[in-house]
Amino acid sequence: MTPYVLVVEDEDALATLLHYNLDKEGYQIGVAGDGEEALTMASERAPDLVILDWMLPKVSGIEVCRRLRGRAETRNVPIIMLTARGEESDRIRGLDTGADDYVVKPFSMVELTARVRAVLRRIRPGLADDRITVGDIIIDRVAHRVKRQGKEIHLGPTEFRLLDYLMQHPGRVFSREQLLDAVWGSDVYVEARTVDVHIGRLRKALNGSADGDPIRTVRSAGYSLDVEAA
Repeated sequence: MTPYVLVVEDEDALATLLHYNLDKEGYQIGVAGDGEEALTMASERAPDLVILDWMLPKVSGIEVCRRLRGRAETRNVPIIMLTARGEESDRIRGLDTGADDYVVKPFSMVELTARVRAVLRRIRPGLADDRITVGDIIIDRVAHRVKRQGKEIHLGPTEFRLLDYLMQHPGRVFSREQLLDAVWGSDVYVEARTVDVHIGRLRKALNGSADGDPIRTVRSAGYSLDVEAA
């Protein structure tokens, strides 16, 4: 089951950035712009993890955390608190209120997503499964192994990341630019045609001893992991 992460952040730009990066990691995302909305959304659908800003309109992050801990349906939901307050006393207050982790602004998205994975692994291990299966393909992120039809497939690091991303969104078509941004990163300049080269290598590895090509080329659009073919 795909974990549902509720992001509670009143800064639109940061909320958008969090949504984008967590969606890229394969999570389902809900976004609330204030504490009151967050409590309403959590009552309508209990999240698997909450990323909670301390300073919020209407109801503070500390109070949201306290109320979530007071409800039976959200009592055990992991909470990562975001705040510009870096003093030790503030961190202790946040943790004592019920937060499971504490991230001080400004922070790196790489660190935050790593903390999300770590908290889910520690508190809800069933939701942090590092093995993904799509059709006859299995990818194991921890062991860094890929199997198709029971046979091990050897991939380079870029092909591994590319397959990992496609398997997180089976059936969805991604343009070369979207794949470059997701796999190589927006800060790295790489020619769009480089994607074609790595898709070719990935195809060759996956199809070497199996029937059917799981990667579909969509003319003038991009590439997709075809669930039926896989």
